[in-house]
Amino acid sequence: MSDDLLKKVISHAKEYGFVFPSSEIYDGLSAAYDYGQLGAELKNNIKHYWWTAMVRMHDNIVGLDASIFMHPKTWKASGHIDAFNDPLIDNKDSNKRYRADVLIEDHIGKIEAKIQKDVAKALKRFGDAFDEAEFRSTNGRVLDRQKQIDDINVRFKSAMEAEDLVAVKQLIEDLDIADPDTGSRNWTDVRQFNLMFKTELGAVSGESGVIYLRPETAQGIFVNFLNVQKSGRMKIPFGIAQIGKAFRNEIIARQFIFRMREFEQMEMQFFVKPGTQAEWYAYWKEARIKWHNALGLGEDMYRFHDHIKLAHYADAASDIEFNFPMGFKELEGVHSRTDFDLNQHEAHSNKKLRYFDPETQESYVPYVVETSIGLDRMFLATLSAALQEETLEDGSTRTVLRIPAPLAPVKVAILPLLKKDGLPEKAREIMAMLQMDHNVQYDEKDAIGRRYRRQDAIGTPLCITVDHDTLIDHAVTIRDRDTMTQERVAIDQLVAVVAGKVSIAQLFKAS
Repeated sequence: MSDDLLKKVISHAKEYGFVFPSSEIYDGLSAAYDYGQLGAELKNNIKHYWWTAMVRMHDNIVGLDASIFMHPKTWKASGHIDAFNDPLIDNKDSNKRYRADVLIEDHIGKIEAKIQKDVAKALKRFGDAFDEAEFRSTNGRVLDRQKQIDDINVRFKSAMEAEDLVAVKQLIEDLDIADPDTGSRNWTDVRQFNLMFKTELGAVSGESGVIYLRPETAQGIFVNFLNVQKSGRMKIPFGIAQIGKAFRNEIIARQFIFRMREFEQMEMQFFVKPGTQAEWYAYWKEARIKWHNALGLGEDMYRFHDHIKLAHYADAASDIEFNFPMGFKELEGVHSRTDFDLNQHEAHSNKKLRYFDPETQESYVPYVVETSIGLDRMFLATLSAALQEETLEDGSTRTVLRIPAPLAPVKVAILPLLKKDGLPEKAREIMAMLQMDHNVQYDEKDAIGRRYRRQDAIGTPLCITVDHDTLIDHAVTIRDRDTMTQERVAIDQLVAVVAGKVSIAQLFKAS
């Protein structure tokens, strides 16, 4: 993985209609992007996969679509007004601003990269006899580097828990961390910056009309806990899922769509009986990594990272990190949020948010286990893992997007061999037969080989070629994107054959 790959992903995404810079004709807007015709399809397919796994496949999880605008007391109760801050630091020479925690994390990442390099060298040297776990626990150089990482984590955790920003700056100076762009080490003090966007409600400005764009979707679920529980007659344990936009005034928004000011979350809050949260936390960690692995992007592309500094609401938290082009970064969070949120909303609203268990006759505030994944990050993970350049047996090359077939923006391309002799008409008939179930593209321009390459570049799993024999034997040729193998299939079997390769059900068979 490298910055070069990220540049290739950004270029490919624009060239083929996945992602465009927002307002590009006006020279763009920093950290804002528009999803193009293929990007919108891929996003919707990721949403569909998540929603199916989370809501349709669980009889005790239901969906919600809460308003972006919420009463401002919501954010006082949740702690966002007082505590939703990032530690920022400026470089006096470059006049660039950075998140202090990100600078430290990137420094740790460089040490981890050195460890990984040592592991790779040892693997090459010892081959099948290599025991990575033993090497990591006994090699002196690896142990020294791991101790450096552990020491940094301890100091950073201690400083953040004490809200000691002077200590955070001292850590940056002690680690000799430089401005990534200029190499300057001339830093300002570290200070906190609140990430919420403010706006005015109604026509009259003033403090009484101030509301916020939601910085997360979770609070819309918490304030509707009793509405959903009572109207749906839900019994603990149960979950509420939601997909929606959130907004954070990130000072350091960068790395393409990885960190933006407007983004989309897929979250589920699972309400459980107090005392059972640890087992449900473990359950959802396992369930979520299975969901990711079913896509086939590579199990080695994921890892769990337990939080060093827990959020104010959590008693356990772990990130599922993905190996993005810029290294392992957070993709999804699994958090045991305790009863903090419902208790806070009880206190600030003076409304009871309790669950009455008819079997035990108990009334209590449930605990919550949360799964939260960034849709835009999932999009980037899928795209960056899928983009490949191959050299074929004949020496030619092709660019192919190996997007998991059920997520692919276009599932099938219909290609008449010629633009005459009744082939286009027959191809259109086949297209009509498939397009109620799948996004299908019709292409009759250029030689068939060039058309294959175009479809490879946008990740289309299947190409169906209609030739002169089709008019006689009522069969077509299906070409597979990944293997480039071709098979002859009867038209009356096409619906079943295509579904067997590209339907979302295939992902659940994999998991």
